Amino acid sequence: MSVLKSLLRTPWFWGVIGIVLLLSLNVIKDPTYLAVGINPTTQQLSGNLLDILRISAPIIMIALGMTFVIATKGIDLSVGSIMAVGGAAAMELLRSLNASTSIGAMFMAIGLALLLGAVLGLVNGLLVSVVGLQPFISTLVMMLAARGIARVITGGQNTNSQNQPFQQISNGQVLGLPISFVAAIVIVVIVAVIMRRTALGLMIESIGVNPDASRLAGIRPRPILITVYVLSGILAAGGGLFTVSEVMTVDVSGTGYQMELDAILAVVALLIATLNKTVLFLGVSAAATPAFKAIVIVLLVLLQSERVRTSVLQVGRRRTRKEVVA
Repeated sequence: MSVLKSLLRTPWFWGVIGIVLLLSLNVIKDPTYLAVGINPTTQQLSGNLLDILRISAPIIMIALGMTFVIATKGIDLSVGSIMAVGGAAAMELLRSLNASTSIGAMFMAIGLALLLGAVLGLVNGLLVSVVGLQPFISTLVMMLAARGIARVITGGQNTNSQNQPFQQISNGQVLGLPISFVAAIVIVVIVAVIMRRTALGLMIESIGVNPDASRLAGIRPRPILITVYVLSGILAAGGGLFTVSEVMTVDVSGTGYQMELDAILAVVALLIATLNKTVLFLGVSAAATPAFKAIVIVLLVLLQSERVRTSVLQVGRRRTRKEVVA
């Protein structure tokens, strides 16, 4: 019983429950929904579960960056647009190099995208820590500016290119799992170690919990805030790489669009990916999709609320007592 109570108080537990319920809903509609087979063309495992893992990779990346930022009581609304910048830079470079099989071109594209993400994150960090703007305002400005930068890079057109090594980032597999998902999980582990086992993680959280006390303890918030936003920019650009490598095309208007909302809501990134896949599978109209996602997220947040759970348990106990008395 004590184990069950501890699980009920754990935020990720309700995320897992949400994933199970969404998958169950899909299975009810199609009993073969969870089936995994082999693609005759690529000779790789294929199925809806693998699609969910692949879709979750970019969400995991931007959610990790948002974790750093939110830990300092900030917010980064520019991650979706930085995804577009990273994807646009990679696609344009690969198109100009015209090297369809070059591993070197792949690494150059990745490096350029991550560099631009770091630069845009640095601007966010300077606006917040040096200029003193509110994170909401500074990253909102960057959200608009970065989307414009993506359009400048591509000339306002959707850009596609061909590079087999780069395409394998999302479409390749390791032990039957998408490479992008495996890479995202590795980064999750690294971030977890940084946040829980290093002085940097402790200082990041201390700034968010009590900035005045952390300052009196000798912690300089300015370089830490800059570092946090740079990391968020790099991870967002990495998410953009995962997104464009799947189809080898960047949509300057659609890539990363509203992904900052998913990053903020991503208690468990797999839940968002499963929810997105469920919306498409059930044929929910585009107009009703935001409302459908909002209902699911609100229910999940309510389940994670200690006050709501306590109230539900108290109601259940009262009913039980009334039944016993009767």
